[in-house]
Amino acid sequence: MADFFTHFSCVLDVDTPDNAARALDLYNTLMEENAQEDPPADAFLLSIQPEHGGSRLWIHDDVTGDPQTVITFVLRCAEAFDLKGRWGFQWANTCSRPRIDAFGGGAHVLDLATRKTIAWTDTSGWLARTLSSGRGKRGPR
Repeated sequence: MADFFTHFSCVLDVDTPDNAARALDLYNTLMEENAQEDPPADAFLLSIQPEHGGSRLWIHDDVTGDPQTVITFVLRCAEAFDLKGRWGFQWANTCSRPRIDAFGGGAHVLDLATRKTIAWTDTSGWLARTLSSGRGKRGPR
């Protein structure tokens, strides 16, 4: 039997150490809400990174995580702390055994001020679209 994982590790700067402490409360609330879902989404771990002034949050998976839960959390932080600018992260989908269509990944970029997605991609969707279009190229030439 194969096990499937989604891995990521990224940092969100919430401007102040006070905001970082408040972000832990936002995280705990989100995790409580997530636990009520059936089934709950894969969660993520969160910690404050004091070596970066205490305003940066380290967001990462433990064994596996859900990118959408990360996006929800970051948008809540953007709203609560009036964050501006662009923020993004990438993830990798892996498997404990070789399986067809078991490996890939993606990336997501947000405009924190507008709380909107700027762009996103996933390699599985890209591969399917590219193969179905009959292009057959390895990349730009």
